[in-house]
Amino acid sequence: MLKIAIIGGGYVGLVSAACFAEFGVSVMVAETDPARLDRLRRGEIPIYEPGLDPLVERNRAAGRLGFTGRIEEAIAGAEAVFIAVGTPSRRGGGHADLSYVFAAAEQVLAALDHPTVLVTKSTVPVGTGRRLAALAAARRPELAIDVASNPEFLREGSAIGDFMRPDRVVVGAETERAREVLRALYRPLNLIETPILITGLETAELIKYAANAFLAMKVTFINEMADLCEAVGADVHGVARGMGLDRRIGAKFLHPGPGFGGSCFPKDTLALARIAQDARAPSRLTEAVVAVNDARKAGLGRRVLDAAGGSVRGMRVAVLGLAFKPETDDMRDSPAIPLIEALADDGADIIAYDPAAMAAAKPLLPAAVRYAETAEAAIEGAAVLVAVTEWNEFRALAPAWLAARMQGRLIVDLRNIFDPAAIRAAGFVYHGVGRGSVSQLAANPEFEQDFEQDREFSDG
Repeated sequence: MLKIAIIGGGYVGLVSAACFAEFGVSVMVAETDPARLDRLRRGEIPIYEPGLDPLVERNRAAGRLGFTGRIEEAIAGAEAVFIAVGTPSRRGGGHADLSYVFAAAEQVLAALDHPTVLVTKSTVPVGTGRRLAALAAARRPELAIDVASNPEFLREGSAIGDFMRPDRVVVGAETERAREVLRALYRPLNLIETPILITGLETAELIKYAANAFLAMKVTFINEMADLCEAVGADVHGVARGMGLDRRIGAKFLHPGPGFGGSCFPKDTLALARIAQDARAPSRLTEAVVAVNDARKAGLGRRVLDAAGGSVRGMRVAVLGLAFKPETDDMRDSPAIPLIEALADDGADIIAYDPAAMAAAKPLLPAAVRYAETAEAAIEGAAVLVAVTEWNEFRALAPAWLAARMQGRLIVDLRNIFDPAAIRAAGFVYHGVGRGSVSQLAANPEFEQDFEQDREFSDG
């Protein structure tokens, strides 16, 4: 049985560890945060990810997955050591902070007593693998340590499926041993004929940034088209459908909304822009994506205020959804944060609900915000309803039911989860995103149906 170590029991490390163990690999996770480690050892999963709890438990029970606070224990006999620690944006510049990566590498190199493959799973700037190889040669010249890059492409809320049934696996490896070890780890994917792309270190590192920036660009582009649709009376769903039917474009990530957030798109687009600037090959498109998305999120409060006639002072505003997208509790760069701050600054009485993210949201939102235990409780007596995250349970809220419970008649739907015609028929003033005209939807209801079928969580 192959044995590997994963340094870091956060989102990427924990999902990767559980999925590799499901492949039949022996995996030991090193986690230095005592509180997180204690929870993992007790069988508690510290992140919200559908399907992860039973996957971890099944592989722990089978003896293929373990957790330790000691690097030495984790890497003992490991044929590959994956670094899966955070690479947040550095304050003031947007460059990726690699301090955790190199701290982990130093600990691994100090404790190693056998040859191995050192693999970056974290998203790291171009050139990081080369620096790690130089560090390994300097620290442990007596050991044969190969360095490889194996970027992750995991969407929060869909991470297990993304790992077990990926579009592709990218491996940056320049020695035969590194290539052989990583091919062996991913051998179970041969059954579903998953492409495994073997490249050099720099190419693999850049693929992750380029892919995320391109997807973020699609999100940002359709948001700009949504603004244009509102101005000219078109409907963005029809525009997105018409674009997506072109196989060269595709329907994925053409879903208008309040702007992207989360752990990947914001930091990766900003990091790619900085990498390109430092290399004197600036990516103006990426820079524009960052600027347009930031402006969109900053303007969300004004969108609601304008819909309410200029102010929501003293009004009860129900906010449905806080996480940056459904099926996660991640609040990083969530559009809900600037939106709620703007509403609170205007004097709104805000009551919020999210199925998973309220505990994570409370430290990030104004103290005056109240939290409901259910969507129904949040809506009761509200003058304004603002939909921020497209959790499926919100789609089931019937217009007549809403009308019977809300005091006001204003709905601002930042995810287009409601049927405009049905909501308006129930007596509401409805403001969606990019829905300048509902006549197209009335004449072509398949637009709405196809749009929902093609929808993926479009924020990374």
